[in-house]
Amino acid sequence: MTVLDSLLAFMIAATLLTLTPGLDTALVLRTAAAEGGKKAFQAALGIDAGCFIWGAMVAFGLGALIAVSELAFNILKWCGALYLCWLGLQMIFRPNTDLGGVNTSSVKASNWFIRGMLGNVLNPKVGVFYVSFLPQFIPQGHSPMIWTFGLVAIHAALGTIWSLILIFATRPLSHVLKRGNVIKWMNRATGGLFLFFAFKLAFSRR
Repeated sequence: MTVLDSLLAFMIAATLLTLTPGLDTALVLRTAAAEGGKKAFQAALGIDAGCFIWGAMVAFGLGALIAVSELAFNILKWCGALYLCWLGLQMIFRPNTDLGGVNTSSVKASNWFIRGMLGNVLNPKVGVFYVSFLPQFIPQGHSPMIWTFGLVAIHAALGTIWSLILIFATRPLSHVLKRGNVIKWMNRATGGLFLFFAFKLAFSRR
């Protein structure tokens, strides 16, 4: 497989992966609709950061440990499931009804970045996917480390573009989506979705 063939094949596969509905899409959509594009973009950047963290672990061999070690996989899996449960339960039982606090402290401003990053990093299936997926697109004779980070950068760029599309798609409906009752039920619906992903992750296998 030539360099051009590898890049084209990976971009097609990564695009399909990005467009597949999942936790990242739900997080960006809910945040854009309820709290605005700025925080949604922070969540998207957090997800990208999580991808690079997994890319680094794969490049340095730690991702392979997650792929082959049942114990390492289970520890990270349960940490991720518990985190998603905590996030989902907060949204269900303590839903926001307004957008107060959007312009508060810098700690709160970075909150969605951290949530996006943790949601990605604490999902061992992302690591297993990277371990099994990325090597297939590294041309023979090229540096695995350089190509790993390069492919992750492409995946992150595609994810950012998709997130921006989702963010801008919510703008025409922003006057409806930012009503108190709509925000409250959107939080609860997203929280229920997070719980679904938590249980799905908890009972998943490598």
